[in-house]
Amino acid sequence: MTTDTLRDVHGVPVLDCAEDGPVLRDGDAALDVIGDALGRGAELVVLPVSRLGDDFFQLRSGVAGEIVQKFVNYRLQLAVVGDIAARLAASPALSDFVTEANRGRQLWFLATRAELDGRLRPG
Repeated sequence: MTTDTLRDVHGVPVLDCAEDGPVLRDGDAALDVIGDALGRGAELVVLPVSRLGDDFFQLRSGVAGEIVQKFVNYRLQLAVVGDIAARLAASPALSDFVTEANRGRQLWFLATRAELDGRLRPG
């Protein structure tokens, strides 16, 4: 298993979670990542799509809301990184959720880490 790494992205301390880490299936699992992020001084957590179960992307399950709320409560930004195009095409509700999330600062859905770099770049 690869380890999560803390890196600086344009002055923002980012906890970059490993692709092969445990899947977050509920808010309690999110607390493990949050504790690690806070302990390392991160302000933003990058979570690969592979670390989220299918329930996260089925909004009616409530899993996305539960996990995202934990990050909000601890004032950590969350960036979900990876290809979710097929999921978006299959669910108008998820597509709307992602569009709204990407307009804010608390939760982003991004295709690549390079896209994250662009969002955090000053100016």
